[in-house]
Amino acid sequence: MDQPVTPANQSPLEKDFHHMVELSRTLPPPSLEQRLDQLARLRSLIADNESRFAEAISADFGHRATAETVFAEVLFLQGEIRHTRQHLKRWMAPQRIPTQRQFFPATNRLLPQPLGVVGIIAPWNYPLQLTLAPAIGALAAGNRVMIKPSELAPRFAALLQQTIADAFDPTDMTVTGIDGDIAERFSTLPFDHLIFTGSTRVGRLVAEAAGRNLTPVTLELGGKSPAIIDRSADLDEAAARIAYGKLLNAGQTCIAPDYALVAHAAADSLATKLLERMKRMYGTAPDNPDYTSIISERHYARLGELVRDAAAHGARLVQVAPFDDDAWKARRKFPPTIVLGATKAMKVMQEEIFGPILPVIACDSTDEAIAFVNDGDRPLALYWFGTDDAARDAVLSRTVSGGVTVNDCLFHFTQINQPMGGVGASGIGAYHGEWGFRGLSKLKPVFYRSRFNRFADLYPPYGAKLARMEKLLRFMS
Repeated sequence: MDQPVTPANQSPLEKDFHHMVELSRTLPPPSLEQRLDQLARLRSLIADNESRFAEAISADFGHRATAETVFAEVLFLQGEIRHTRQHLKRWMAPQRIPTQRQFFPATNRLLPQPLGVVGIIAPWNYPLQLTLAPAIGALAAGNRVMIKPSELAPRFAALLQQTIADAFDPTDMTVTGIDGDIAERFSTLPFDHLIFTGSTRVGRLVAEAAGRNLTPVTLELGGKSPAIIDRSADLDEAAARIAYGKLLNAGQTCIAPDYALVAHAAADSLATKLLERMKRMYGTAPDNPDYTSIISERHYARLGELVRDAAAHGARLVQVAPFDDDAWKARRKFPPTIVLGATKAMKVMQEEIFGPILPVIACDSTDEAIAFVNDGDRPLALYWFGTDDAARDAVLSRTVSGGVTVNDCLFHFTQINQPMGGVGASGIGAYHGEWGFRGLSKLKPVFYRSRFNRFADLYPPYGAKLARMEKLLRFMS
């Protein structure tokens, strides 16, 4: 039987957590000025350590272009902090809510309050952005924040732990270590809200652990996000944009297009154009400085197995180079690979790829494409290419996904005024901008009774006055 947790046998992680909880229950919520100051310090922390973060992330990957860290992580975060600081006063203000007529002149207000202590379990693929973007919403909402970085990005995790400790009181925001014991215990803590970004498989385990404490969760997962190329699409344009969306961070992006659906007659042409674009963007040699390495040997081997399995099941591979080429393997860079003739019998169509492999599947009608997408789990993202408004609207209305970009890839994620979140197997909840603030606040409804309201006429003893009140309420309903 497990030993009961008491102050005497608490781990350092648990002691830190319970101290945060105690302060969140006993101290007043942070003021607007305090929250703006925390966000300003976070902005300075990112700016002052930009090059150090880029170097640490690149070292963890084996190689990642600084430009990808700057554009996909640093500038995104700076923009979100700027947006949050500009709008936070309005978000924090009590919101006037209409009052039912029979209660006039009473009033309703919705009061945003901090939840308390928010836990963030961060991934390795965009470690800076996907750690601190949720933290921006949590701090803006007045919460205390505890972060558990990924063990696959140890250099970044150590740097983040150091820089956060230098800039923040540990009871406001802290970064834990990455050893196995902490990783295992973190999701079992009774947070007021827990945010996890990662795979669907691990997301289920996190949700199960959080559920034992009735901890609400935001799960940013992934899945198989389709790119649908309509007959009305410009194939060259679609190929260029899909190639970019697929190969950013070498495909290690939760909203990367996972497979493409295109008409039979255009499948070979699309594959040719995709390969041309991929070569133009990243060349044909593994030493290209713009092309990112795969995070680990294990992940590289998994991608190789997907390609081998597809070929064994009859798929045709269109590749920049063989994935088992020694020069590519030595740098842990997986050559861009297109899989023609992919079927659901292949592993590449049974799990999220999370790498630079793109199955191309022939699909001759909008109805067929919709049926193919709907036959699987709800994807985190969907991409549609074309100019036929009726076909586009049919896809938008008859499929369900976390988000959509029309005639491009990825960019719905960058829209701070829109929520980012999955649905079903691709996630629960959403964040970004005001969505993050509200999702990490308790929006408390408050009814202010007026001394002139006649609701007391409903109190016993019942009699004629109740009949009059009932008549009035039926009239006003």
